[in-house]
Amino acid sequence: MADSSSLSKPIRSVCVYCGSSNTTRPEYLDLATRFGEALAKNGMRLVYGGGAVGLMGRCAKAVHENGGEVLGVMPRFLERREITYQDVPHRMVDTMHERKHIMFEESDAFVVLPGGVGTLEEAVETLSWARLNLHAKPVIFLSEDDFWAPFFTLIQHTVDANLTPADFMRVVRYARTVDECFAMLAAPVTA
Repeated sequence: MADSSSLSKPIRSVCVYCGSSNTTRPEYLDLATRFGEALAKNGMRLVYGGGAVGLMGRCAKAVHENGGEVLGVMPRFLERREITYQDVPHRMVDTMHERKHIMFEESDAFVVLPGGVGTLEEAVETLSWARLNLHAKPVIFLSEDDFWAPFFTLIQHTVDANLTPADFMRVVRYARTVDECFAMLAAPVTA
């Protein structure tokens, strides 16, 4: 899993963690659409959980409809719940662990759009792997309304309590616009 060379590689494939709810705020669904459009425009492949619903579906459809490449990774037990987006290639797996491992291996960076506990779990595990020096791939949280501000307050709290090293804050980034996110994807993580 370790990939120390990822700092020097151009970003070609971005894993997006995000919510699968269609009943969330329209602004979040719109953000997912605009982010997907930008991925396609920038020639970056989307790697995602494979669903056709919520922010996941919006992002994948936007990439696909704008000529971009998409890879969905779907656990078989979620096919009915998250409704596999049939217009793009998928890898079907048996477990969530397989899903996350393939998504990690296929990606050069991670972007976290608004989501719930599943999104948080995926993002925190990816951050944990970075904390353990198992990778140096960028991890960027993106929201336009400070959706992720409480999460960053919590991370800073763990730093202030000397439970997380202060330099860890360089690994986890917070973008407040799509353009800012792509600028961060283009900039290397500094030690």
